[in-house]
Amino acid sequence: MPLIMGMSMLLACQMLGELVARGLGVSIPGPVIGMVILLASLMVYGKVPSSLRSTGEGLLRYLTLLFVPAGVGLMVHGALIGADFWPIVITLFAATAVTLAVTGWVLARLQGRRARRSS
Repeated sequence: MPLIMGMSMLLACQMLGELVARGLGVSIPGPVIGMVILLASLMVYGKVPSSLRSTGEGLLRYLTLLFVPAGVGLMVHGALIGADFWPIVITLFAATAVTLAVTGWVLARLQGRRARRSS
């Protein structure tokens, strides 16, 4: 029963996200809005319910299966990827560098804020 309750919570948040996305006509995907709704509700509630925790752990256990369609897509469209190989590689490295830089900057700012509060 806990798995059914946890999955129901996840699907309800996704459905609310889809309703918000379609109702407001925003270009953000419904599941992303649903995750924000789930995060907000968990922050209000203050802890993760055990049913949601067990459902999440069960889904994470089989997360690798979700990469199978992407791997098949890479094999099927290998020629297209090969034609744009260097732009893809450059974009991946640039995106990784920007992500690391922004993460480091945010961490430094947060640590500086914490140091000012403690002194």
